[in-house]
Amino acid sequence: MIKNILQPLISDYKAALGDKQYQQLQAYFELLVEWNEKMNLTAITDPQGVAVKHFADCLAFFNCIEVPQGSRVIDVGTGAGFPGVVLKIARPDINLTLLDSLNKRLMFLDEVLTRLGLEAELVHSRAEDGAKNTSQREAYDFAVSRAVARLNILSEYCLPYVKPGGSFVAMKGPDGESELFEAKNAMAQLGGGVKAVHSFSLPGNGGTRTIVEIAKLNHTPPKYPRISAKIKSKPL
Repeated sequence: MIKNILQPLISDYKAALGDKQYQQLQAYFELLVEWNEKMNLTAITDPQGVAVKHFADCLAFFNCIEVPQGSRVIDVGTGAGFPGVVLKIARPDINLTLLDSLNKRLMFLDEVLTRLGLEAELVHSRAEDGAKNTSQREAYDFAVSRAVARLNILSEYCLPYVKPGGSFVAMKGPDGESELFEAKNAMAQLGGGVKAVHSFSLPGNGGTRTIVEIAKLNHTPPKYPRISAKIKSKPL
């Protein structure tokens, strides 16, 4: 059972989970394993690994970031729903949007949300296209991403979604802090600036993680984000 593994690991976390939330995480785990047999969602499928490297990792978000009631949150490049679905399980009050470019992943997430009794908006779009949509551009209190792109590239994908006064939160591995230096120019051009950097060790020997919070200080110029090929070949 996921609860038996996860509960002792997150005993000092700010996110307090009840029985219903542990049941939702159990159902999420079971769906993840089931769907992973027919499509590539995650390389981690054992209960211990999912509990530590997906669930505990995502829940660490709330240890570092203050999220007001009813905040609008977009998970950019959500993949299998990390961290967005886990954040929604822990805080059902947030208004969640899950954005991904692969429709098959969104079909999986639709079943997850239905099975767990959760509501979220599902958006089938490339990150750079969604940010040009007037209904999504600078519409969110928080953009969050666990994507593997370097921070200067990820900032161009994500900061355009954040309203001034909000934050882009990048959930990174051990190299998160070292990526900050090369990302400072990108942040400045996109209207952002570093607010906080949190480095910590995951429980259960899960490794080192870094959460970088980038404040949205000014509007993002209309020319950003550029097309994906430009973002990758000529990072800001």
